[in-house]
Amino acid sequence: MRAVVQRVRRAKVTVGDEITGEIATGWLLLLGIAPDDTPKDVDWLAEKIANLRAFEDEAGKMNLSVQDVRGAVLVVSQFTLYGDCLKGRRPGFTGAASPAIAEPLYESFVVALKALGIPVATGRFGADMQVELVNDGPVTFVIDVPQGK
Repeated sequence: MRAVVQRVRRAKVTVGDEITGEIATGWLLLLGIAPDDTPKDVDWLAEKIANLRAFEDEAGKMNLSVQDVRGAVLVVSQFTLYGDCLKGRRPGFTGAASPAIAEPLYESFVVALKALGIPVATGRFGADMQVELVNDGPVTFVIDVPQGK
C-alpha cells in the first residue's frame, strides 16, 4: 500500500456534478493498493495516518495528529501511484492491484480509519474524479507500508 498524504485546510472530490467527499482541516490521502497488500497492511496504515503528528501545536512544531486537531481524512483511490514510468513513454500499471483486490481493501481502509474515531470522506472507487485542495504548508508525505506488516 502506498499513500500520498497532504495536510489541507480544505479538500473535496467531485464526480461529474456531484461532490462525493469534502473536508475542512485534515489529510487528503491518495491511496494506491498493490496486488500483495493485505488486511494487516490496511490496519498498519490506518494506525499510522490516525497518529501521524504533522499538525502544528501552539509553539508551531509538528506535534499534533489529525485527531488532536479534530480534523478529518478525505480518502481517494489512486491506482496511478503504482504507475511505472521507467521504460518507454507510457506508464505501465502492472504494479497496481486489480479492482477486484483493490476495492475491498480500499473500503476496509476507510472502515479502519472510522473505527479509530476519524471522520472520513471519500471519492468514488474507479470513477473519474476531480480533486480540489488547499494544501496547508505545504506538507506532503509519501508512506509505503513496509512488507511483512
